[in-house]
Amino acid sequence: MSYANLKRKEIEFQEGDNVFLKVSPWKKVLRFGHKGKMSPRFIEPYEVLKKIGPVAYKLALPPEMEKIHNAFHVFMLWQYRSDHAHIITPYEIEVQSDLSNEEEPVQILAFETKQLRNKMILLVKVLWRNHKVEEDTWEREEDMREQYPHLFAQ
Repeated sequence: MSYANLKRKEIEFQEGDNVFLKVSPWKKVLRFGHKGKMSPRFIEPYEVLKKIGPVAYKLALPPEMEKIHNAFHVFMLWQYRSDHAHIITPYEIEVQSDLSNEEEPVQILAFETKQLRNKMILLVKVLWRNHKVEEDTWEREEDMREQYPHLFAQ
């Protein structure tokens, strides 16, 4: 048996599955808004309409891709798995006239001291409004005390 066959796994999709379509990056060609290496590797999740052969599938492509043949080899497809963690719930953000918004800290989660050569810096872990706990940041305690003294009043 060859080495190529040892790691290969059979990929199979069912009708109704959603899959990403692989697109090859071409040098100096603008595709999907980006040029060359920066162009996306996979695009959109498309629905599998039917299995054409042992390794070919027919996809439901949008009207703007009507000039592309809608049958693809299994190696051009990547399984799309819906994850509710990817869904972002919209929340209201106050946008200023210059199209910027100001983040507001809600709570200090932790304190830490960092040693930088011959200087000690005090840091605080800050939870920001409209952000998850995973998106907290470490900020200089001195700066936070100046801008948001109410967080330290407790």
